Amino acid sequence: MLRMSFLEHLEELRSRIIRSMIGIGVAFTVSLLFSSTLWNFVRQPARIALTSLGYDPDLYVISPMEGFNIVWFKLPLVCSIFLAFPWVLYQVWAFISPGLYRRERRWAAPFILSSSGLFLLGGCFAYFVVFKYGLTFLLGIEHGNGVKAMVSITEYFDLFVNVMLGVGVVFELPVLIFFLTLLRIVTPGFLIRHSRYAILIIFIIAAVVTPTPDVFNMMLFALPMCGLFYVGIFAGYLLVLNREQRKFPWKMVVTISAGVLLLLAAGIYLAITKGWLKLVPHWPFLIR
Repeated sequence: MLRMSFLEHLEELRSRIIRSMIGIGVAFTVSLLFSSTLWNFVRQPARIALTSLGYDPDLYVISPMEGFNIVWFKLPLVCSIFLAFPWVLYQVWAFISPGLYRRERRWAAPFILSSSGLFLLGGCFAYFVVFKYGLTFLLGIEHGNGVKAMVSITEYFDLFVNVMLGVGVVFELPVLIFFLTLLRIVTPGFLIRHSRYAILIIFIIAAVVTPTPDVFNMMLFALPMCGLFYVGIFAGYLLVLNREQRKFPWKMVVTISAGVLLLLAAGIYLAITKGWLKLVPHWPFLIR
Protein backbone atom coordinates (compact mmCIF):
# COMPACT_ATOMS: atom_id res chain seq x y z
CA MET A 1 0.00 0.00 0.00
CA LEU A 2 1.09 3.58 -0.65
CA ARG A 3 2.74 5.27 2.34
CA MET A 4 2.37 9.03 2.83
CA SER A 5 3.43 11.34 5.62
CA PHE A 6 1.02 13.70 7.40
CA LEU A 7 2.25 16.71 5.41
CA GLU A 8 1.92 14.76 2.16
CA HIS A 9 -1.68 13.96 3.11
CA LEU A 10 -2.36 17.66 3.67
CA GLU A 11 -0.73 18.54 0.35
CA GLU A 12 -2.86 15.93 -1.43
CA LEU A 13 -5.99 17.23 0.29
CA ARG A 14 -5.18 20.80 -0.76
CA SER A 15 -4.63 19.67 -4.34
CA ARG A 16 -7.95 17.82 -4.46
CA ILE A 17 -9.83 20.79 -2.98
CA ILE A 18 -8.30 23.15 -5.56
CA ARG A 19 -9.23 20.81 -8.41
CA SER A 20 -12.78 20.53 -7.07
CA MET A 21 -13.09 24.31 -6.90
CA ILE A 22 -11.79 24.63 -10.48
CA GLY A 23 -14.44 22.15 -11.65
CA ILE A 24 -17.16 24.07 -9.83
CA GLY A 25 -15.84 27.33 -11.35
CA VAL A 26 -16.06 25.92 -14.88
CA ALA A 27 -19.59 24.65 -14.22
CA PHE A 28 -20.52 28.05 -12.76
CA THR A 29 -19.34 29.81 -15.93
CA VAL A 30 -21.40 27.48 -18.10
CA SER A 31 -24.46 27.90 -15.87
CA LEU A 32 -24.08 31.68 -15.97
CA LEU A 33 -24.63 31.63 -19.73
CA PHE A 34 -28.05 30.03 -19.24
CA SER A 35 -29.22 31.93 -16.16
CA SER A 36 -32.48 33.16 -17.70
CA THR A 37 -33.43 29.68 -18.93
CA LEU A 38 -32.54 28.16 -15.57
CA TRP A 39 -34.61 30.71 -13.71
CA ASN A 40 -37.67 29.97 -15.86
CA PHE A 41 -37.22 26.32 -14.94
CA VAL A 42 -36.78 27.06 -11.22
CA ARG A 43 -39.82 29.30 -10.93
CA GLN A 44 -42.22 26.82 -12.58
CA PRO A 45 -43.31 25.19 -9.27
CA ALA A 46 -44.16 28.64 -7.87
CA ARG A 47 -46.07 29.59 -10.99
CA ILE A 48 -48.07 26.35 -10.93
CA ALA A 49 -48.80 26.55 -7.19
CA LEU A 50 -49.79 30.24 -7.26
CA THR A 51 -51.96 29.81 -10.37
CA SER A 52 -53.77 26.79 -8.91
CA LEU A 53 -54.65 28.87 -5.84
CA GLY A 54 -55.81 31.85 -7.89
CA TYR A 55 -52.88 34.13 -7.05
CA ASP A 56 -50.65 36.24 -9.26
CA PRO A 57 -48.03 33.80 -10.64
CA ASP A 58 -45.20 36.35 -10.43
CA LEU A 59 -42.60 36.52 -7.67
CA TYR A 60 -41.64 39.84 -6.06
CA VAL A 61 -38.33 41.68 -5.68
CA ILE A 62 -38.10 43.56 -2.38
CA SER A 63 -34.65 45.16 -2.71
CA PRO A 64 -32.82 46.45 -5.83
CA MET A 65 -30.04 43.83 -5.69
CA GLU A 66 -32.32 40.91 -4.91
CA GLY A 67 -33.03 39.84 -8.48
CA PHE A 68 -29.39 40.10 -9.53
CA ASN A 69 -28.13 38.08 -6.55
CA ILE A 70 -30.61 35.28 -7.12
CA VAL A 71 -30.74 34.94 -10.91
CA TRP A 72 -27.14 35.81 -11.78
CA PHE A 73 -25.18 34.49 -8.80
CA LYS A 74 -26.93 32.07 -6.42
CA LEU A 75 -28.82 30.17 -9.12
CA PRO A 76 -25.73 29.47 -11.30
CA LEU A 77 -23.82 28.54 -8.15
CA VAL A 78 -26.39 25.92 -7.12
CA CYS A 79 -26.57 24.61 -10.68
CA SER A 80 -22.78 24.36 -10.82
CA ILE A 81 -22.81 22.20 -7.68
CA PHE A 82 -25.13 19.71 -9.40
CA LEU A 83 -23.11 19.79 -12.63
CA ALA A 84 -19.72 19.43 -10.96
CA PHE A 85 -20.86 16.81 -8.43
CA PRO A 86 -19.35 13.83 -10.37
CA TRP A 87 -16.02 15.65 -10.63
CA VAL A 88 -16.03 16.50 -6.92
CA LEU A 89 -16.83 12.87 -6.08
CA TYR A 90 -13.94 11.73 -8.22
CA GLN A 91 -11.60 14.02 -6.25
CA VAL A 92 -12.94 12.58 -2.98
CA TRP A 93 -12.36 9.05 -4.22
CA ALA A 94 -8.87 9.91 -5.50
CA PHE A 95 -8.00 11.23 -2.03
CA ILE A 96 -9.19 8.16 -0.09
CA SER A 97 -8.31 5.44 -2.62
CA PRO A 98 -4.61 5.18 -1.57
CA GLY A 99 -5.85 3.88 1.79
CA LEU A 100 -7.84 1.06 0.20
CA TYR A 101 -6.73 -2.32 -1.04
CA ARG A 102 -6.25 -2.78 -4.77
CA ARG A 103 -9.32 -4.97 -5.14
CA GLU A 104 -11.42 -2.32 -3.38
CA ARG A 105 -10.27 0.42 -5.76
CA ARG A 106 -12.25 -1.28 -8.53
CA TRP A 107 -15.35 0.29 -7.00
CA ALA A 108 -14.27 3.77 -8.14
CA ALA A 109 -16.44 3.95 -11.27
CA PRO A 110 -19.56 2.42 -9.61
CA PHE A 111 -19.07 4.75 -6.64
CA ILE A 112 -18.91 7.89 -8.78
CA LEU A 113 -21.73 6.87 -11.14
CA SER A 114 -24.10 5.70 -8.41
CA SER A 115 -23.42 8.73 -6.18
CA SER A 116 -23.95 11.18 -9.03
CA GLY A 117 -27.05 9.35 -10.24
CA LEU A 118 -28.61 9.24 -6.77
CA PHE A 119 -27.84 12.92 -6.15
CA LEU A 120 -29.49 13.92 -9.44
CA LEU A 121 -32.37 11.50 -8.78
CA GLY A 122 -32.88 13.13 -5.39
CA GLY A 123 -32.93 16.56 -7.03
CA CYS A 124 -35.53 15.40 -9.57
CA PHE A 125 -37.64 13.83 -6.82
CA ALA A 126 -37.47 17.06 -4.83
CA TYR A 127 -38.38 19.21 -7.84
CA PHE A 128 -41.24 17.17 -9.29
CA VAL A 129 -42.74 15.71 -6.09
CA VAL A 130 -41.67 17.09 -2.71
CA PHE A 131 -41.32 20.77 -3.57
CA LYS A 132 -44.34 20.86 -5.85
CA TYR A 133 -46.82 19.50 -3.32
CA GLY A 134 -45.11 21.10 -0.35
CA LEU A 135 -45.26 24.59 -1.85
CA THR A 136 -48.92 24.23 -2.78
CA PHE A 137 -49.68 23.13 0.77
CA LEU A 138 -47.79 26.02 2.36
CA LEU A 139 -49.35 28.67 0.13
CA GLY A 140 -52.84 27.23 0.52
CA ILE A 141 -52.95 27.02 4.33
CA GLU A 142 -54.61 30.43 4.78
CA HIS A 143 -56.11 30.64 1.30
CA GLY A 144 -59.57 32.18 1.47
CA ASN A 145 -59.17 33.60 4.99
CA GLY A 146 -58.41 37.14 3.95
CA VAL A 147 -54.72 36.35 3.40
CA LYS A 148 -52.99 36.82 0.03
CA ALA A 149 -49.65 35.32 -0.93
CA MET A 150 -46.84 37.71 -1.88
CA VAL A 151 -43.78 35.51 -2.30
CA SER A 152 -40.41 37.23 -2.59
CA ILE A 153 -37.80 35.85 -4.94
CA THR A 154 -35.29 35.40 -2.11
CA GLU A 155 -37.60 33.48 0.21
CA TYR A 156 -38.73 31.26 -2.63
CA PHE A 157 -35.21 30.50 -3.84
CA ASP A 158 -33.89 29.78 -0.34
CA LEU A 159 -36.68 27.27 0.22
CA PHE A 160 -36.04 25.77 -3.22
CA VAL A 161 -32.32 25.31 -2.55
CA ASN A 162 -32.86 23.84 0.93
CA VAL A 163 -35.26 21.24 -0.42
CA MET A 164 -33.25 20.38 -3.54
CA LEU A 165 -29.88 20.03 -1.81
CA GLY A 166 -31.37 18.41 1.28
CA VAL A 167 -33.18 15.71 -0.68
CA GLY A 168 -30.20 15.25 -3.02
CA VAL A 169 -27.85 14.64 -0.08
CA VAL A 170 -30.30 12.32 1.66
CA PHE A 171 -30.55 10.20 -1.49
CA GLU A 172 -26.86 9.38 -1.00
CA LEU A 173 -27.87 7.03 1.83
CA PRO A 174 -27.16 3.79 -0.14
CA VAL A 175 -23.70 5.06 -1.08
CA LEU A 176 -22.98 5.96 2.56
CA ILE A 177 -24.03 2.49 3.74
CA PHE A 178 -21.94 0.83 1.03
CA PHE A 179 -18.95 3.01 1.90
CA LEU A 180 -19.23 2.17 5.62
CA THR A 181 -19.43 -1.52 4.72
CA LEU A 182 -16.40 -1.14 2.46
CA LEU A 183 -14.42 0.31 5.38
CA ARG A 184 -15.73 -2.50 7.65
CA ILE A 185 -17.36 0.00 10.02
CA VAL A 186 -20.80 -1.65 9.74
CA THR A 187 -22.11 -4.92 8.35
CA PRO A 188 -25.42 -5.72 6.60
CA GLY A 189 -26.38 -7.98 9.50
CA PHE A 190 -25.83 -5.17 12.00
CA LEU A 191 -27.96 -2.79 9.94
CA ILE A 192 -30.78 -5.33 9.59
CA ARG A 193 -30.80 -6.03 13.34
CA HIS A 194 -30.99 -2.30 14.12
CA SER A 195 -33.24 -1.30 11.23
CA ARG A 196 -36.01 -0.14 13.58
CA TYR A 197 -33.76 2.58 14.94
CA ALA A 198 -32.64 3.53 11.43
CA ILE A 199 -36.26 3.90 10.30
CA LEU A 200 -36.98 6.09 13.33
CA ILE A 201 -34.01 8.31 12.43
CA ILE A 202 -35.21 8.42 8.80
CA PHE A 203 -38.63 9.70 9.86
CA ILE A 204 -37.02 12.33 12.10
CA ILE A 205 -34.84 13.51 9.19
CA ALA A 206 -37.91 13.54 6.93
CA ALA A 207 -39.79 15.69 9.43
CA VAL A 208 -36.88 18.16 9.51
CA VAL A 209 -36.13 18.31 5.78
CA THR A 210 -39.71 18.30 4.49
CA PRO A 211 -40.82 21.92 4.02
CA THR A 212 -44.36 21.25 5.30
CA PRO A 213 -45.59 19.97 8.68
CA ASP A 214 -48.27 17.61 7.33
CA VAL A 215 -47.96 13.84 7.56
CA PHE A 216 -48.63 13.22 3.85
CA ASN A 217 -45.55 15.11 2.64
CA MET A 218 -43.42 13.60 5.39
CA MET A 219 -44.46 10.09 4.31
CA LEU A 220 -43.84 11.08 0.70
CA PHE A 221 -40.27 11.79 1.69
CA ALA A 222 -39.68 9.09 4.33
CA LEU A 223 -40.86 6.05 2.36
CA PRO A 224 -38.30 6.47 -0.48
CA MET A 225 -35.62 6.97 2.19
CA CYS A 226 -36.57 3.66 3.81
CA GLY A 227 -36.36 2.01 0.40
CA LEU A 228 -32.91 3.55 -0.18
CA PHE A 229 -31.81 2.30 3.24
CA TYR A 230 -32.54 -1.29 2.26
CA VAL A 231 -30.97 -0.76 -1.17
CA GLY A 232 -27.79 0.28 0.63
CA ILE A 233 -27.95 -2.84 2.83
CA PHE A 234 -28.35 -5.00 -0.28
CA ALA A 235 -25.34 -3.32 -1.92
CA GLY A 236 -23.31 -3.93 1.23
CA TYR A 237 -24.42 -7.57 1.25
CA LEU A 238 -23.16 -7.97 -2.32
CA LEU A 239 -19.83 -6.52 -1.21
CA VAL A 240 -19.60 -9.00 1.67
CA LEU A 241 -20.39 -11.89 -0.69
CA ASN A 242 -17.65 -10.67 -3.02
CA ARG A 243 -15.14 -10.58 -0.15
CA GLU A 244 -16.09 -14.12 0.86
CA GLN A 245 -15.89 -15.25 -2.78
CA ARG A 246 -19.54 -16.25 -2.84
CA LYS A 247 -22.10 -15.46 -5.53
CA PHE A 248 -25.56 -13.99 -5.25
CA PRO A 249 -28.33 -16.13 -6.86
CA TRP A 250 -29.14 -13.56 -9.53
CA LYS A 251 -30.80 -16.08 -11.84
CA MET A 252 -33.34 -17.17 -9.24
CA VAL A 253 -34.07 -13.61 -8.12
CA VAL A 254 -34.52 -12.36 -11.69
CA THR A 255 -36.81 -15.28 -12.51
CA ILE A 256 -39.00 -14.70 -9.45
CA SER A 257 -39.12 -10.93 -10.07
CA ALA A 258 -40.07 -11.45 -13.71
CA GLY A 259 -42.83 -13.85 -12.66
CA VAL A 260 -44.23 -11.36 -10.15
CA LEU A 261 -44.17 -8.54 -12.73
CA LEU A 262 -45.91 -10.75 -15.30
CA LEU A 263 -48.62 -11.67 -12.80
CA LEU A 264 -49.07 -8.00 -11.89
CA ALA A 265 -49.25 -6.98 -15.57
CA ALA A 266 -51.76 -9.78 -16.25
CA GLY A 267 -53.89 -8.64 -13.32
CA ILE A 268 -53.89 -5.02 -14.52
CA TYR A 269 -54.74 -6.11 -18.08
CA LEU A 270 -57.61 -8.26 -16.80
CA ALA A 271 -58.92 -5.39 -14.67
CA ILE A 272 -58.83 -3.04 -17.69
CA THR A 273 -60.55 -5.51 -20.03
CA LYS A 274 -63.26 -6.20 -17.44
CA GLY A 275 -63.83 -2.47 -16.97
CA TRP A 276 -62.75 -2.44 -13.33
CA LEU A 277 -59.91 -0.01 -14.08
CA LYS A 278 -59.35 2.64 -16.74
CA LEU A 279 -56.13 4.09 -18.12
CA VAL A 280 -55.72 7.89 -17.92
CA PRO A 281 -52.81 10.08 -19.20
CA HIS A 282 -51.94 11.43 -15.73
CA TRP A 283 -51.11 10.22 -12.25
CA PRO A 284 -52.10 7.68 -10.93
CA PHE A 285 -52.69 6.46 -14.54
CA LEU A 286 -55.24 3.86 -13.37
CA ILE A 287 -58.64 4.85 -12.01
CA ARG A 288 -61.89 3.03 -11.34
